Amino acid sequence: MAFTIRQLQFFIAVAEQGTVSGAAQNLSISQSSVTEAIKELEGDLGVELFERHPRGLNITHKGHQFLRHATKILADVSDARRAFSGEQAAAGGRLQLGVTSLVAGYVLSDLLARYRRAYPGVEISAIEDNGDYLEHLLVGGKLDIAVMVTSNLRDRTALQSEILEVSPYRLWLPLGHPLSSADIIGISDIASEPLIMLTVDEIEENTGKLLAAIAAKPHVAFRTRSVEAVRSLVATGAGVALLPDLVYRPWSLEGDRIESRDISGSLPVVQVGTVWRRGSGLPQAARDFIGLAQSQRMVRQRPDKNGR
Repeated sequence: MAFTIRQLQFFIAVAEQGTVSGAAQNLSISQSSVTEAIKELEGDLGVELFERHPRGLNITHKGHQFLRHATKILADVSDARRAFSGEQAAAGGRLQLGVTSLVAGYVLSDLLARYRRAYPGVEISAIEDNGDYLEHLLVGGKLDIAVMVTSNLRDRTALQSEILEVSPYRLWLPLGHPLSSADIIGISDIASEPLIMLTVDEIEENTGKLLAAIAAKPHVAFRTRSVEAVRSLVATGAGVALLPDLVYRPWSLEGDRIESRDISGSLPVVQVGTVWRRGSGLPQAARDFIGLAQSQRMVRQRPDKNGR
């Protein structure tokens, strides 16, 4: 029996939420429907996609690999529907695009690939830089649109944004860390832990604020702008990390396991979205990019009206 689009949508929802109940609530369906779909999918593929535990589910290495395929399949289906609904643009044009470091490889890559397939005649020019500089370029008309962290957008009077993804902060731990088995983890529990600090966008600032709230000075073991370096350092026991779930992957490049746990209390979230100059006459290429970005968000969040 071949797997269905519906099963892929349910699988992605469970992978993103970490629990069947969370996925069911997000999809507005019963938990039993989600559980059955995941079991059927695992049976069809012949692999275990999730490890079950009392707090929810952890995606396995095989599951993580399949997640990339599942996301691409759903994006390709959406592209096919757009092509046959007359939305594919035959005209050319130019799109000047900006992106921040944190989201370049986690949001933009798939989105840009879909856009190139849907609008092959558009010439795309893209740059990566920090949020402040991208805002400056947007206000000055040097960029049409940017994909960036919007939770700390500075110039909201001059810029308009649309949220694509909201990602909470979670604690990254090496396999077997004592905190991984704790029922509840608070900020005070990690105050004395060596911290691997990611220094892109507002990550370092937010982490500092979290620890300052309990009058704790961060014990920073390593600072880096590389998410992959954070993964490797955490996985090998050099420290723990507080990072948005957006960039979490359960394995380092060396194949070592990384655990992810919720933190109790009020934690900030990272909002990622598209940003453009308010009141500007956006070129058609930019309007198409915004529309495609929003459609990708909807594909990832819920099944179609027929439940497939």
